[in-house]
Amino acid sequence: MSKHLTKREDDYSKWYNELVVKADLAENSAVRGCMVIKPYGFAIWEKMQAELDRMFKETGHENAYFPLFVPKSLFEAEEKNAEGFAKECAVVTHYRLQNDPDKPGKLRVDPEAKLEEELVVRPTSEAIIWNTYKGWIESYRDLPLLINQWANVVRWEMRTRLFLRTAEFLWQEGHTAHATKAEAIAESKQMQDVYAEFAENFMAMPVVKGVKSDSERFAGADETYTIEALMQDGKALQAGTSHFLGQNFAKAFDVKYTSKEGKQEYVWATSWGVSTRLIGGLIMTHSDDLGLVLPPKLAPIQVAIVPIYKGEEQLDAISEKVDVIVKDLRKKGISVKFDTRDTYRPGAKFAEYELKGVPVRVAIGKRDLENGTLEIARRDTLEKQTVPQKEAVSFIENLLEEIQKNLFVKAVSYRNNHTTIVNTFEEFKNTIENKGGFVSAHWDGTEETEDKIKEITKATIRCIPNDAVEEEGVCILTGKPSYRRVLFAKAY
Repeated sequence: MSKHLTKREDDYSKWYNELVVKADLAENSAVRGCMVIKPYGFAIWEKMQAELDRMFKETGHENAYFPLFVPKSLFEAEEKNAEGFAKECAVVTHYRLQNDPDKPGKLRVDPEAKLEEELVVRPTSEAIIWNTYKGWIESYRDLPLLINQWANVVRWEMRTRLFLRTAEFLWQEGHTAHATKAEAIAESKQMQDVYAEFAENFMAMPVVKGVKSDSERFAGADETYTIEALMQDGKALQAGTSHFLGQNFAKAFDVKYTSKEGKQEYVWATSWGVSTRLIGGLIMTHSDDLGLVLPPKLAPIQVAIVPIYKGEEQLDAISEKVDVIVKDLRKKGISVKFDTRDTYRPGAKFAEYELKGVPVRVAIGKRDLENGTLEIARRDTLEKQTVPQKEAVSFIENLLEEIQKNLFVKAVSYRNNHTTIVNTFEEFKNTIENKGGFVSAHWDGTEETEDKIKEITKATIRCIPNDAVEEEGVCILTGKPSYRRVLFAKAY
């Protein structure tokens, strides 16, 4: 397969799809709308998972696992949640196949094996989890209950794109129960902060923290806290959400606790999640026309070392020097690959690591052996530098930190340059159509106006920023009074 990519400016969507496949991250499967995550792509997810899991446990959460299937009656118990996800549900109706008497060698559903109650394949797990919590929570001593699960979910999407929107995807979902409203709200906000910290410190992806408008809120939630990122094509990506569920699920599943005063009270709930969609965000925040650009903290291979040699004798001499460097790098927790494959020329290896976004590439040849040097190339800026071998480890360690910071600074600069304040609908339409990015504008707070703006421009309210200041103004569409700006954008 050719490694050449369509240029982003020519066709951003095509560039993205090609890059995911050519960089060996994922591919479409035999199941419509579902993907196969390949080892390199899964290695990125594993690094994300490890860091997030650590952060969850540091904030007091424990992991558990709940069933994939949800009885339809349980799914229906919280009405808003059920209605919100109904159109995306896959449903199991039978439990057995049999030989088809009319078509030898083929199978059909056994009509006698119909389930007494249909099972929904989980699009989200609130229903099955809250039904379980009813048996776990009796008194205030059982609270707070702080549970997370790593799982897969199914949402029967009609239009899919690798990582960004697939019928089945991997994610984590936290589900917590609290004695008071204030505790549950604090939990929801804390997890929004955890997601933002992860996005910025590990993905080098700046985000805006805010709350969703009523129409964009999670089905069954009283409030949805979100982190919104801006991709290189000027579209927003909802990168993670945390929901204050109030007592909606507690009442739907009759989850009560006995307070210190001996009263029966409904618990207060939250849920929160991020998914493999984050890999799509990682790709679209940093990558370029040559391939992936990965922040060092999430790169499966942080350093690739390519020997340039003729004959086994030269390779042995190079390997002797490199083995010491590799051991020292690994002692510092840096992942490194010494690529001695003799089936690829050095140029092909350079191109491969460039395409796969390896942050640092090292080349060492005969002349380097003589001079006690090696060549170090950084993926983010493509700059090369000759460095003494004895300084290589400390140089690479510092360079990885510098690349991580540089990627974040570059992404912040892009976002700042593509966040536009507008005061009229003409300005709004022009910015959305021609510049893209986040548009900060006044809105009258009604769902009707929000829907009309979306219908005309395809832009949605991404969030009401947490740091939005009170400011008198008028709605860009209706001219009605408004006291703060919200962020609009076209979105994935």
